Amino acid sequence: MNKVDILNTKVNNYTMLETLQLIEGAINNNKQIHHVVVNAGKIVDMQTDLQLRKSVNESDLINADGQAVVWASKLLGKPLKERVAGIDLMINLVQLAHEKNYKIFFFGAKEEVVKKVVETYSNKFSPNIVAGYRNGYFKKDEEHNIAKQISDSGANILFVAISSPTKEHFLYENKSLLQNVNFVMGVGGSFDVVAGKVRRAPLWMQKSGLEWFYRFLQEPKRMWKRYLVGNTKFLLLVFKEKFKR
Repeated sequence: MNKVDILNTKVNNYTMLETLQLIEGAINNNKQIHHVVVNAGKIVDMQTDLQLRKSVNESDLINADGQAVVWASKLLGKPLKERVAGIDLMINLVQLAHEKNYKIFFFGAKEEVVKKVVETYSNKFSPNIVAGYRNGYFKKDEEHNIAKQISDSGANILFVAISSPTKEHFLYENKSLLQNVNFVMGVGGSFDVVAGKVRRAPLWMQKSGLEWFYRFLQEPKRMWKRYLVGNTKFLLLVFKEKFKR
């Protein structure tokens, strides 16, 4: 797969359409793709968290979720075609599941949130797309049984709405148990958006790379460190990489 190395992160250089075609092909041919998205904050964490770096870089498909990553790729002379936001990919895959009779397992977030997501998509499309669901609160010794539950559900697609790096570690460590699932993807806080708990930024802010700022304004006490500190560190890393040449 076509990859671009950005600050020790190997990002696939695909458009949204190309990504969807790869996923559909994997499902139709009974192959498996483990997918992750990266943004500025995750790439910063990967500089020091070597286990996170390993779990991300050994995934089968890595998309740039953050616009800052796309800008950095251009500045570093390794331009990515476009941003492939995780939430947009998830929404497109739900539509695809409805059209192609695929089944999805929804895993993560609080119980009331994941139930609302399942209810929303069941009403919008059909209950037939749902293979199962489970909230994202569990102990380490429960992971094996959760992965087996997902594997036995008949799901073609798994969405995992758990924060990093727990999400990446769970998917990496349980890869063999989840081998019956064709497409496995971490979706971060996307369930909160679908459930109506968190509002998504207007389209103009998404296109301008300001979606993070909109999110910060909604929960400044919780998000300030992730976005303000994380984005600053990312910028410093990019400029350091740019001018060391």
